[in-house]
Amino acid sequence: MSTTAPKDRVNTRFFITYSGVKLPFKLVNELQADETENRNTYLRCYFDAQEQLTGFDKLAYGDIELQHRYSYHDNGQLSVAEITDIDGEVTLLIFDAKGNPA
Repeated sequence: MSTTAPKDRVNTRFFITYSGVKLPFKLVNELQADETENRNTYLRCYFDAQEQLTGFDKLAYGDIELQHRYSYHDNGQLSVAEITDIDGEVTLLIFDAKGNPA
């Protein structure tokens, strides 16, 4: 899995986990960067200049276990979710401008 950050990631923050099943996930329990040093698992989350979640890496014991990448329609609704699992298998989900699966 790639560890390079695209240009739409201007802010990186860390969270313990996420909730819900609807994409993009809701992030829960923010951590400060120094609080990740002694954690086995956490989320490294990327935000654009408007503080919209553009993706996250789920880290487990220092390795990326899961990646989500998001892009949005002009109205702020999720457009594309690209999900890469630990085996490198990619699932691409497309949504219409109302946020419904296309």
